[in-house]
Amino acid sequence: MHKPAALPVEGAESRPSPVSFREAFAFWLKLGFISFGGPAGQISIMHQELVENRRWISERRFLHALNYCMVLPGPEAQQLAIYIGWLMHRTWGGIVAGALFVLPSLLILIVLSWVYIAFGNLPLVTGLFYGIKPAVTAIVLQAAHRIGARALKNNTLWAIAAASFVAIFALNLPFPAIVAAAALIGAIGGRIAPDTFKVGGGHGKADTSFGPALIDDDTPTPVHARFSWFGLLRITVVGALLWAIPMGLLTAIYGWEHALTQMGWFFTKAALLTFGGAYAVLPYVYQGAVGHYGWLTASQMIDGLALGETTPGPLIMVVAFVGFVGGYVKALFGPDSLFLAGAVAASVVTWFTFLPSFLFILAGGPLVEATHGDLKFTAPLTAITAAVVGVILNLALFFGYHVLWPQGFGATFDWVSALIALAAAVALFRFKRNVIHVIAACAVVGLILKTLGL
Repeated sequence: MHKPAALPVEGAESRPSPVSFREAFAFWLKLGFISFGGPAGQISIMHQELVENRRWISERRFLHALNYCMVLPGPEAQQLAIYIGWLMHRTWGGIVAGALFVLPSLLILIVLSWVYIAFGNLPLVTGLFYGIKPAVTAIVLQAAHRIGARALKNNTLWAIAAASFVAIFALNLPFPAIVAAAALIGAIGGRIAPDTFKVGGGHGKADTSFGPALIDDDTPTPVHARFSWFGLLRITVVGALLWAIPMGLLTAIYGWEHALTQMGWFFTKAALLTFGGAYAVLPYVYQGAVGHYGWLTASQMIDGLALGETTPGPLIMVVAFVGFVGGYVKALFGPDSLFLAGAVAASVVTWFTFLPSFLFILAGGPLVEATHGDLKFTAPLTAITAAVVGVILNLALFFGYHVLWPQGFGATFDWVSALIALAAAVALFRFKRNVIHVIAACAVVGLILKTLGL
């Protein structure tokens, strides 16, 4: 009796052909224009395109790179693009991948920021943003839930997340200290209870296969991705010059206290001292840009986050909005060059915010390539991911306060904004609606309510 013919095994395809630099350039350019949805959406797009469809990199190598990017300060999705671009096409591959991830968003945000600040007092714009602000609060809350659902796989990780929330909400501890403590807990826990910290940073399982990949699990590390002290020294020196030359020029031309120089210095610190992606960075940016320097107001900060949510690129590109509004309002180049001042400030902020991301990947990537499956490396990242959940929850409360009590706790509670936020949360959590669709719907609701005088 004949046995039925065996069905083809999923993933039994042949290994993909080598990818040319031009082909990779075209993909990274496309990604820069379609990378909506914040870090989760962007990572999902890259996973679908690079792991599942094109098979440029295997699932395990993709997640290993992502776990490294998660521990770094800055946008993990952009850093992941830099990492994969570098792994495939050396230094220029990483530079192109990272730059094209940001440039489309920068250009779009400069235009939108100008429309916002120049015409923001019009009833049309006021009404739209009245509806958008509560939606942003629900979106940040959803981000905490989404990351928590992936990362908090056991009681220990839940405890780390809870402790992180208490530390930043009640004790006002700096986030770098929270990250360091979480990393230490993970490092010790990885030795004492390794099974507790084997969830891989909460970004899915690494045992899935979509067929042979160009950079597969057993693909040897390419020569350019192997660690050398000379390579590390070269990247460090070049990176230091790329920071020092523009900072020196700003100081020489405008002086240390000028807004452009201070923007460069402040966002250098933001890039180096803040961890956990855009949602964790925003409280620090708020404290400096709103509280200390007065480049924009708290309400404008929330509006900027809404613009960041509705444009492609890393969510931390909200810093370009901060720079544009600060340069425009401060009239850095005089009253006749407001747009130029805003555009230059946005570009300065973007340069100093994203430069460290390139350096972290190009300098640290060779070390990471030698740590596949090493629990000593992955366990601290797992703990840090759990801690980030608590910080993002704190950010949701921060935004909720400014939206629901716009004049402070002593003033009137905004019931209309509360209802919009509740509706946005139901759409996101219950009906799994797209973030951009929710923002658009809430914007229309806000416009209608303001038009009716409610």
